[in-house]
Amino acid sequence: MEEQEISMAKRNSVTENKQQQAIEEITGLVDAFCREHLNDEYAELCRRLTDKLARKRPSPLVSGRPNTWASGIVRTIGWVNFLDDRNQSPHMKLTAIDKAFGVGESTGQGKSMLIRKMFKIRPMDPNWSLRSKLDDNPLVWMIQVNGFIVDARFLKREIQEEALQKGVIPYIPDRPQTRE
Repeated sequence: MEEQEISMAKRNSVTENKQQQAIEEITGLVDAFCREHLNDEYAELCRRLTDKLARKRPSPLVSGRPNTWASGIVRTIGWVNFLDDRNQSPHMKLTAIDKAFGVGESTGQGKSMLIRKMFKIRPMDPNWSLRSKLDDNPLVWMIQVNGFIVDARFLKREIQEEALQKGVIPYIPDRPQTRE
């Protein structure tokens, strides 16, 4: 019985080491890419997404190549924030992300789709939006009050404070509220 427990503990240790190595490699790839092509905001969100994938049990990061996961992670955050929109800075085509990581377009797109389905991520998702773009993201500010969907930026301060306290909005906006 003790031999089985020791053997299982060794296997768990090897699995944890393999997972930690994969996470570190993916994080390193993502950080280097964001430093070279994007910015700190993108790097922060990509790290958050990597951490979320790492916490999943079993973590999908241990299967597949690290550069494929890195591409999928950056692509997902870029997709949410319309990185491929020429009017934004930074701007980059999503297919260029795949190329930079040395993966095929369909592979990068497939990994991104897998991540988006896994966590139900959608365009302009408030949880994965760049902090600098939150003011311009209407999904961040739409809340339900007495059965009506309203823009929290134009509600009374007390309602905004309650929404903030409940975690419904990320901060009290600087925009003018309705008169009291």
